[in-house]
Amino acid sequence: MATEIELKAHVKDIDALQSVLCVKAECVGTFEKEDTYWVSHLLAPDNPRQPPQLRVRREKRSLPGGSVVSATMATYKNKVMRDGIEVNDELEFEVSQGTEFESFLKNIGFQPDIISKQKRGWTFSHDEISAELVEVDGLGWFIELEIIVNGLGPETLEETLTDKREKLLTFLDELGLAREAIESRYYTEMLMEQKPKTG
Repeated sequence: MATEIELKAHVKDIDALQSVLCVKAECVGTFEKEDTYWVSHLLAPDNPRQPPQLRVRREKRSLPGGSVVSATMATYKNKVMRDGIEVNDELEFEVSQGTEFESFLKNIGFQPDIISKQKRGWTFSHDEISAELVEVDGLGWFIELEIIVNGLGPETLEETLTDKREKLLTFLDELGLAREAIESRYYTEMLMEQKPKTG
């Protein structure tokens, strides 16, 4: 199982940050992502408004050289927030037939959540950090910084998390962004907060 260590921060000056990223990192393409979240009482029997963890993502990436890659990915995450840094144990696999897979989810008791997410932007690579300058519909612009660690055992967990967390924060500093810009809420939480209250 892979472990994601990531942070996101609000971005005010998109052009300036993109220019800095082009100097400090390698641009590896653009992307469009459409996320549908699927919920079931099996995921959160005591808290139906827990941020959904089962995601079906339809993604299109434009790579350097002009090639375009499309894929549908199913992802389950066990999410934990530690001092504004997400630590997610992730299971992910590609789905060859996205519509059929969603029909399968319905047949076993899942339903699409009222929250969905669309985002687009640029992907950069710096050392072991993946950086995405991303616009999220309804929420604005963010920088997402992520390190993926495989085979992380309990004996190395804390030391590894501390090291990777510092690496992400240092790169955020190098990009000229204040640590106060870090957003600790999940996108799904932020989108839910924008929904009109009923009743």
